[in-house]
Amino acid sequence: MSGASTRVVTAGIIGLVTLVAFEALAVSTAMPVVAAADDVPQQRHREEQREGQAVVAQAAQVGGGWCDAAGPRTPILVGLALFAGGLLVSGGAETFGVMLAGRVVSGVGGGLLVVALYVVVAAVYPDSARPKVFGWISAAWVLPSVLGPPLAGWVAVEVSWRAVFLGVPPLVLLAVAGLVPRVGGLVPDGEHGSTPREHRRRAVLGLALAGGAAALQWGSVQGDLLAPTALLAIVAGVVLVAVSLPQLVPSGTLRSVRGLPSVIAVRGLLAGCFFGAEAFVPLMLVTERSLAPAVAGLALTGGAVGWAAGAHLQGRPGLQVRRYALLTAGGLLLSVSVAALVVVLADPVPPLVLLVIWTVAGLGMGLGMASTSVLMLGLSPRGAEGRNSASLQVSQALGSVVGIGAAGAVFAAMHTRAGADAGAFLAIWSGLAVTGLLAAFVGSRARPAAPAPAPSTSLA
Repeated sequence: MSGASTRVVTAGIIGLVTLVAFEALAVSTAMPVVAAADDVPQQRHREEQREGQAVVAQAAQVGGGWCDAAGPRTPILVGLALFAGGLLVSGGAETFGVMLAGRVVSGVGGGLLVVALYVVVAAVYPDSARPKVFGWISAAWVLPSVLGPPLAGWVAVEVSWRAVFLGVPPLVLLAVAGLVPRVGGLVPDGEHGSTPREHRRRAVLGLALAGGAAALQWGSVQGDLLAPTALLAIVAGVVLVAVSLPQLVPSGTLRSVRGLPSVIAVRGLLAGCFFGAEAFVPLMLVTERSLAPAVAGLALTGGAVGWAAGAHLQGRPGLQVRRYALLTAGGLLLSVSVAALVVVLADPVPPLVLLVIWTVAGLGMGLGMASTSVLMLGLSPRGAEGRNSASLQVSQALGSVVGIGAAGAVFAAMHTRAGADAGAFLAIWSGLAVTGLLAAFVGSRARPAAPAPAPSTSLA
């Protein structure tokens, strides 16, 4: 592929990631306005969103096998159609239920796109360029993270919530025109691609994992974890995850075997630590420090900025650090930052300190998450990039669900009243900080195992 075509592909990848990020972040900001317009209780719409996101994130991983079997062009086209079509359905919906269904469709499309774009990166860019490309992909989340929520909130209130959904699909046409013609020649290569039967099997397992993740998340946020319905959901979720997960990730992932399995495992640990903590930072600032919700949400901006900085740092050509060491460094930075959140509970500490802490946490995530992407492609056999990219996304999504769910269960068990939950937050930060330390340890095992020495042929 020529230099000009590669630049167009790069622009298309960044553009698509930006659109997916905007849909994930900005549209969520408009949801309370949508719910209010349809007289939907806020708690109900938040729960439906969380469960739908868990199902979509897990079910969409089947696109990995599709890419390995047929190349990325068709999954990208189908992903774009679902992404844009779902937004059109949501924007034209007359009921809250139809709007949520449209979000699920667009989320499935976004999941297909993310996996397919990993395969494109593996096929188009040499090993030396991939760290920089993943740095750009991480940076593509910054603008939607900073500008997306306030812009979407303003549009939803001052113009119409429908405009938040309907404004994105026309931009998808630009990605179709620029990216799709240049990936048509990327065909499956290697002997590790998925067969149609394997593809169907992974689709069923992905749906089982999706159901298990959703059941776990729903059961963990109920007030009484020992109530029959909550307990049944948790047990069913554990069973479904335990049966399906080992068959959707490389062998040895759950034991953190050296090499690719540890790369996949550390992705989930990083996601669980970061997103589990992030989900409760605004609540802590509102209930314990009496900040306005809008101001509390702005404290998370530092995470997006730090993430982009870390991703850029790991992609610098002159960086003389082994990549598995970046995983360890990322896990340590994240662990220390999450543990440091405890200091913000003290009244004498200015809440602004949290912005600094969360920027450092984002720095660790940028170093670690981008490095897992680079290592995964580097350790994948030709023709298995799609399947392993899907495993990476499964690990991230399941890690997020477990991290948020575990933190939610702790909060539900220890919650007393607003302004008196310092003990609950202390327990949450402490447990998640240990998860970050575990990520640092597993990251040190991402280095491939040394090959066994050849048997000696000496007769001496």
